[in-house]
Amino acid sequence: MTEIMKAVRLHAFGGPENLLYEDAPRPFVGSDDVLVKVYAASLNPPDWYLRDGYRTLPPEWWPDPAFPLIPGTDVSGVVAAVGQNVAGFSVGDAVYSMVRFPERVMQGSGACADYVSVPSCELALKPQGIDHVQAAGAPMSLLTAWQFLIGPGHNAANPFQSFPHTAVPLKGRTVLINGAGGGVGHLAVQIARWQGARVIAVASSRNEALLYELGADEFIDYTKTAAEQVVNNVDLVLDAVGGAHMARFLSCIRQGGALFLVNPLGFNGWDEAARKGITVSSTQVRSSGAQLAEAGRLLDTGTVRVVIDSTWPLAMASAAHQRAAMGSIQGKIVLTNN
Repeated sequence: MTEIMKAVRLHAFGGPENLLYEDAPRPFVGSDDVLVKVYAASLNPPDWYLRDGYRTLPPEWWPDPAFPLIPGTDVSGVVAAVGQNVAGFSVGDAVYSMVRFPERVMQGSGACADYVSVPSCELALKPQGIDHVQAAGAPMSLLTAWQFLIGPGHNAANPFQSFPHTAVPLKGRTVLINGAGGGVGHLAVQIARWQGARVIAVASSRNEALLYELGADEFIDYTKTAAEQVVNNVDLVLDAVGGAHMARFLSCIRQGGALFLVNPLGFNGWDEAARKGITVSSTQVRSSGAQLAEAGRLLDTGTVRVVIDSTWPLAMASAAHQRAAMGSIQGKIVLTNN
């Protein structure tokens, strides 16, 4: 196997034009790792935040990695080699993973390349019922929705709060999902529905038909109606959008309900939440091969499906990032490497 591969690399932070498709060394495979031949990789918000150097964060949090770096966390492909301590995977297996996240969030996890080295504990067999494009679109968004709504599945310290995140029962409850048309949101709609919840989906009008198709019971077009003004006494709000106005949802949650924040930075409604007995909680999504295997059964049976916004050749990663910058993403943007 050649020691050189093609990869998307950054030599400096900046715009999409800084993403270069070029030769790079093939990654080293540790004794507990699996080398995956990449068939597809998807984009997630951390990818464009990293490309820009996380400039939306306070300067003291800005990364200072060793360039060049290879971005990308979500991958689907085929096992090319296995480390000496690896059991459960063999050369030729079709697999998918969220690679080294959040450990490599500030350096890039290397998925946007011909090959990526993945810790075997973060890897799962690709569901047979879906192709590599759909599988690559799943990991980060699927694990985020799963770890918020089903359970984190780990005991790592929560960087966002002093207490561990705990999922709430969904059967027979009403769940409002803000940002329901996006990567996390459209999967959260399906998982909440699978768990027996009544689901209110909040997104733009272009997503209405899709979200009803995915199982939403009610749809609110946020460009025309403020959800918190027309909804009352919901049991749970999952906000997959974030921003400066997350506290507005407290007014439509019942006493004792919950507000889950995928991106909690900037939330300022702690006093109001305490008065209403509302649990406000967040968690850091973490790589988990075991959870991908469990959730993958829903993908395999079609109970949950990944919606693809668009696909781009790996060599056109810059154009894919430009598409992401346009916003209004429906589902996931995927890079293919056939």
